[in-house]
Amino acid sequence: MIEGLGIGATLGGIGLFLLGMVLMTDGLKQAAGPALGRVLTTSTQTRLRGLLSGITFTAVVQSSSAVTVAAIGFVNAGLLTFSQSLWVLFGSNVGTTVTGWLVALVGFKLDVDAAAMPMIGLGMALRLTGADTRRAALGTALTGFGVLFLGIGFLQEAFSIDGAALDLSGLGGAYFAVPAYVLAGALLTLVMQSSSASLAVTLTLAHTGSLSVTDAAAMVIGANIGTTATAMLAAIGATANAKRAASAHVLFNVVTGVVAMSILPWMIRGIGLLGDWLDLDNSPATALALFHTVFNVLGVLLMWPLADRMAAMLRRRFRGHDESAGQPRYLDQNVASVPSLAVDALRREIYRLGRKAIVQARSGLARLQGQPPLPRDEGYDALSGAIRAFSANVARASMSETTADALAKLLRVQHYFDDCHERGAGIGAGHAAFAALADGPLRLHILGLAREADDLLVQLDPAQAPFAPLSPQQSERFEATYAELKEALLAAGADGRLPIESMDALLRSFSDLRRTTQQAAKAARLLARPAR
Repeated sequence: MIEGLGIGATLGGIGLFLLGMVLMTDGLKQAAGPALGRVLTTSTQTRLRGLLSGITFTAVVQSSSAVTVAAIGFVNAGLLTFSQSLWVLFGSNVGTTVTGWLVALVGFKLDVDAAAMPMIGLGMALRLTGADTRRAALGTALTGFGVLFLGIGFLQEAFSIDGAALDLSGLGGAYFAVPAYVLAGALLTLVMQSSSASLAVTLTLAHTGSLSVTDAAAMVIGANIGTTATAMLAAIGATANAKRAASAHVLFNVVTGVVAMSILPWMIRGIGLLGDWLDLDNSPATALALFHTVFNVLGVLLMWPLADRMAAMLRRRFRGHDESAGQPRYLDQNVASVPSLAVDALRREIYRLGRKAIVQARSGLARLQGQPPLPRDEGYDALSGAIRAFSANVARASMSETTADALAKLLRVQHYFDDCHERGAGIGAGHAAFAALADGPLRLHILGLAREADDLLVQLDPAQAPFAPLSPQQSERFEATYAELKEALLAAGADGRLPIESMDALLRSFSDLRRTTQQAAKAARLLARPAR
């Protein structure tokens, strides 16, 4: 009975810890998402500043994935170089060590009834009374803190009741103990899909005396290596920059892990001396939290001379999709986890979509006039479908009113561009009727409207300069020219100067051209208008 209770408490404690981490990181990401992006763009000009930014923001939001996604997003946007983003990524590894310190210095000393339970109650009160506000996000984070510490309390109780609930003592024997515990830490992280949860279990085992500090330190190394599997899975189907970031994360943890394994006895002795010098308590959990921090700082030191060559190698290894293939360049599910950053990525992808729609229309216009068509920009349907699926995924997440407004606006823009693309194919349908026209006022009138429309479409192309909405004067002038041409075509068909079939074909072509220009103009106005 006692053994069953210990196993049940272990599983329940792990589950509560994971639930607390999810709530805490979701709340902190929602509260800090927009500020995260703004500061990262101004705080990464040097290696050291990028490193400190990664450490600070990961410590604040308790999510290295959020910081990684932000860094990838700004590389995609051209606001950061990939080399700069590497130091944000390396810093985020150091920032994750704050979780270990929370567990060691607070979690094991916290009275669950006196502190954790009130945190949960206060957090839920903030969440329920501040829907869709930053207060609600902070309430979610506070609730997560309380649930996380509640989970730690259950783990302590489980290992106190039944130390065999997760007995790893003697693993690997005398000769293979370190590799065996490293493997155990990696497998524990893989099963839980959280290095923080694996670290909490390891610290609790050491705190209750079920593991020695050396064996637990080997499990900490394994937990860091185990996170690379999550990174590799997240990179499947992701953007080229996301794959580079995931690979950098893998290299950082594997190289650091191999070095730390080879010098583990000396590191343990050094940690003991450093703990005494810092006047820290001599508990195993505190020693392991310090080891975790030193381990990741060691990784930064190892990467310092290698980073530039690593960045160059990863850029060669992972190349971006050819734009004509219709593959998303900025969208992946990692970015979708932070709605404010996802909307920024979505805007950049919709710029590409608009470019494809405008090229389709201009190609149809060139064909109408008997000119060589523009180089085709294929893949519109594939890219539009990917944007639609990504938007649906983002829409399911909790987000601020401003972010929701921006997402709704971008979906309207996509609808306008879809209409442009569909009608752009019909613009060239009247080319045979135009080719049969004799030189004269009607032909000149058609050429004049075609040139005016092409100039407007160039201006409305969101992927190139000068991109700007149409002025009221431009819109009025184009509408007046279109109305005059329509009257001229109808008159030519009525008096027999133009076959009725040719008149109909040209009217349909210019109707599609007019509609395409109108929809592109609506899209430009929305893209130029800031969110509420």
